[in-house]
Amino acid sequence: MVVEPLVVEAADATDSTKNVSAALATATCALLGVAPSVEAQESVWEVDAALLYYGESDRVTAVEGVFSAKKDFGDEHIFSGKLVLDSLTGASATGAVPQNSIQTFTRPSGNGQYQISAGETPLDDTFKDTRLQLEAQWTQPIWNDYRVSSGVHFSKEYDYLSLAANGSLAKDFNQKNTTLSAGVSLAFDTIDPEGGRPFAFSEMVIDQGQFSDEAAYRVAFDATRQSGSDSKTIVDLLFGVTQVINRKMLMQFNYGYSVSNGYQTDPFKVLSLVDTLGQTQSLLYENRPEKRTRHSIYWQTKFATSLGVSDVSYRYATDNWDINSHTIDTRFRIKLSNNSYIQPHLRYYQQSAANLYRPFLLEGAELLQYASADYRLGEMTTYTLGLKYGMTLSSDNELAFRLEYYQQTPENSGFAAPGILQQQDLYPSLSAVIAQVSYSF
Repeated sequence: MVVEPLVVEAADATDSTKNVSAALATATCALLGVAPSVEAQESVWEVDAALLYYGESDRVTAVEGVFSAKKDFGDEHIFSGKLVLDSLTGASATGAVPQNSIQTFTRPSGNGQYQISAGETPLDDTFKDTRLQLEAQWTQPIWNDYRVSSGVHFSKEYDYLSLAANGSLAKDFNQKNTTLSAGVSLAFDTIDPEGGRPFAFSEMVIDQGQFSDEAAYRVAFDATRQSGSDSKTIVDLLFGVTQVINRKMLMQFNYGYSVSNGYQTDPFKVLSLVDTLGQTQSLLYENRPEKRTRHSIYWQTKFATSLGVSDVSYRYATDNWDINSHTIDTRFRIKLSNNSYIQPHLRYYQQSAANLYRPFLLEGAELLQYASADYRLGEMTTYTLGLKYGMTLSSDNELAFRLEYYQQTPENSGFAAPGILQQQDLYPSLSAVIAQVSYSF
């Protein structure tokens, strides 16, 4: 989450892309003029610490601490590890549409209710979580011009556990100017949400005085829930080639394939069932397919100039939910002096809506097999604009500051709004500020 896990976009990169980064990093050092000595590589830990703040307007706020360490134990036998701890609070969109009158919702746990004012986007303000993430990776050569890498990943939230392992093989050609890489990652996730997993399209039970007592309400609420936890597995494959073009230019091309099987539904998201006047008649819990297959292609170029180093990348991703996305990411590290630099950053992202995305359901229409009003699955355009400033201290350690602005603009992908919904903002925009301070020693 150091860079963008909180930026909610459907077509995110997989962890397996990290497996081919070693070759890219090696060539990048040459472009940046970095040439650490063998003695330093064999005896000194490279340590990075960072503190990040992410704040959405009137929604989620996150604070994250990251600690990573890397060491070459000699002969390119490299260990790297990372510890991440983050805390999230605030309000998250439920998927329900705004109305001209006050709306009442039951909390995911079933304990208590909350109300949303007329004309306001329904947000659940009980969103709160803490995540601990641990990673370890080992890389080493095995025979002439071959390197292997393997690693493990652990991530734990209040109601979510993720365990993963990865491995990759890389071979250098052409006097180490060309590197071919192949990697695989296998993850197993378990989810056990507070209040239980709702049955697909079951109706949210709201206590409006129709129950004789608390016990009767709990019976009705529990009837909408499945017992126990659920899980999913994710297999990622990545194939890449890195090519040194000349002393100033480096290129990388990747193809990624990912398949997820298991529980993909968000147990906290609902859909509004509205009549022809646009008035909400009930709230139904969403349902998503149990399989998702993704393909992606990625291109990156680093180029050194007299001013600094430019980094430009493009990523296209598509999946069997019909989400197609384009990402353009650019950074330009400008040398200000022998011990300082600035790095402007611009990122553009655009995606189409998933075939199961519906901003609402219309009463009387045929019920779909799958449907979700989660705006992260809808059509959207986003951009990130930021600046990083770094300086080398007298101890040769680096201190850096980063400040970015994120803007997300959901769009209507062709749904006609009935009645009073024409007066409501069904696709509200979202903005966020990202601030980070990091120290490398």
